Amino acid sequence: MFSLGSIVVISIIVILGASLLFFLISGGGSKDEDKKKKTRTKNEQALIKEAYKKLAQNPRDPEALRVLAGTAFSKEDYETAFKYYKILIDLCAMHSEINEFDVTLKYAISAMKLKNLTEAYKSFMIARSMNKENFEINYNLGYLEFLRKNYEKSTPLLKKALILKPEHPETIRYLAHSLYRVKKYSDAIRVFKKLLEYEPENKDALFILGQCFYELGQHENALKIFQHLRTNPKLGAAASLMAGTLRIKQKQYESAVLDFEIGLKHENGKHDILLELKYRLAGAYLQSNKIEEALEQWKAIRRQEPRYKDVNDLIKKYEEISANKNLQVYLLSSNSEFVGLCRRIATNFFPDAVTRLTNISLHKSEYADILAEVSTRKWEDTVLFRFIRGTGIIGELMLRDLYARMKEIKAARGICITTGTFSEGAKDFVTARLIDLIDNPELLKIFNRLPKAF
Repeated sequence: MFSLGSIVVISIIVILGASLLFFLISGGGSKDEDKKKKTRTKNEQALIKEAYKKLAQNPRDPEALRVLAGTAFSKEDYETAFKYYKILIDLCAMHSEINEFDVTLKYAISAMKLKNLTEAYKSFMIARSMNKENFEINYNLGYLEFLRKNYEKSTPLLKKALILKPEHPETIRYLAHSLYRVKKYSDAIRVFKKLLEYEPENKDALFILGQCFYELGQHENALKIFQHLRTNPKLGAAASLMAGTLRIKQKQYESAVLDFEIGLKHENGKHDILLELKYRLAGAYLQSNKIEEALEQWKAIRRQEPRYKDVNDLIKKYEEISANKNLQVYLLSSNSEFVGLCRRIATNFFPDAVTRLTNISLHKSEYADILAEVSTRKWEDTVLFRFIRGTGIIGELMLRDLYARMKEIKAARGICITTGTFSEGAKDFVTARLIDLIDNPELLKIFNRLPKAF
């Protein structure tokens, strides 16, 4: 039987022995590795020394050049590697022992590292003619075609590279952008999603993903992305512009105004984007019947870019509308208010006449037809009024449609009213027909004669 003290002493001896054995083994292993490393370095130095001796005797010695080029390439001394591989390429035709593919590929990679893109492109193309299944070749050629904006060419090369190395982030990135550029949006979405798994903070990629959704008509997915990016310092202005534009399409004008206003807070945004934000903000205000706010934005644009789009025409047009309440109702108010105004015009169109309105119809918010029976001391007739919303040019087709409608309902007379103008063809069409044309100047006079609405 061992005493307790003896057991403690034995345990300590065992532990110390194990520690010493581990130290000796570890130290021994480390020394072996150091010894092997030194041997390799010594052998490499001997090979390099021998290669230089051979080159002194023959500057085009293939084996010496191969050793020196390979050593430089492994040490990432691409300038030296490039020089030696260039000579080796010239020697390939005369020396079958040279691995032409390996030499051409490493020469191309060295050129790429030195940013000699023209030489790199040419050499990668030659290497690809020997082997189409190499990742480095397909990726680098795809990247070079991408830099040249040859997206139709970069796409298949990068697709091939991704098959050869599915988890290579750079390949995924440039393939995603290439697919977007060639308008293959569904494929681009799939690749951009994969890219964002590797680079979740890549906001540029997220923005283009949103554009892909937009192009495919997946507006809800696009809107989520653009709204998320509205506050981004770099992309916020562009994202707000896209978000607001989508809101306009959905006729959510108040939300669109908010998006555009957030975008304009990015004062460091691109000049053209900020101008477009103001232009579309004015449009959103106009859709909400806020003419004064719209005019304020158009005038701000004119101060910066006096000839931006149709801003000058819009200012002229809506300053006139702003000054005339009836004109605002005619062009911008709800259908019910527009029809109400048309009723007042039709009822009061003929002075000293009794006018009874018998039928009212509205066509897609574009125009209203009012049929009236008019009686004066001298004549009685059925009259068809057509009130056209908008300020454009009314052509002959609209007048032909009005005339056909008159014959259908047996109206003796037609009156076509617009806040715009009539084309020469339209004027010629009514010359021999009982149709009166009332354009903007005449309509304004009618507005002024109308009794006040109660």
